[in-house]
Amino acid sequence: MRLLVVEDEPKVAELLRKGLIENEFDVDVASDGPSGYDLFTRNAYDLLILDVILPGMSGMVLSRKIRDSNPYVPILILTALSTTEDKLEGFDAGADDYLVKPFEFSELLARVKALIKRAGMGTANLVILKAHDLELDVNNKQAIRGGKVISLTAKEFSLLEFLIRNKGRVVTRTDIATKVWEYDFESGSNIVDVYINILRKKIDRDYPVKLIQTRIGMGYYIEAD
Repeated sequence: MRLLVVEDEPKVAELLRKGLIENEFDVDVASDGPSGYDLFTRNAYDLLILDVILPGMSGMVLSRKIRDSNPYVPILILTALSTTEDKLEGFDAGADDYLVKPFEFSELLARVKALIKRAGMGTANLVILKAHDLELDVNNKQAIRGGKVISLTAKEFSLLEFLIRNKGRVVTRTDIATKVWEYDFESGSNIVDVYINILRKKIDRDYPVKLIQTRIGMGYYIEAD
């Protein structure tokens, strides 16, 4: 497995490089956004680790540029910013996961392995999920409703996929946070509700049949066909 680390703090970059190499990963390191993007365009990587604050090009901009050309490679964002708004920006930029500094290397390693495993499972077989007139192409990360392609970010797609895979069952906010984001948000966070509202605007607003339903006090669900 080959990873790209884009981190401008030398001590952090070296810690990540050494730790990942010790765990049998091949690692390339860039210290600024443009250099990171140049490496990405010239090599094939199984996962990218991007700091947010970088010289030349921020990690958010870099993530968006990468997503424009590769919608599948897992991206892990590292940052000292930890508010809900910061996390939303990271996920909207195409990140698959978000790790707040300072962090334990063991936690980073666990997330790296989980992201790589999930990416591998997603491309193993052709998978088309359906709910009413909505189709979800899991391999190509594409949503189509009524013959119209719907543009979704990586995290929006993951949330919609989770709801469809649990079609007919109410899933709680905790279920969603754990399975889609793979960790629990702080008490009082509304990030799940924000994403549900975004999805509703994209896949329900222009259609007579509303797919995403709310069970008050319990959670969300898509009715079984």
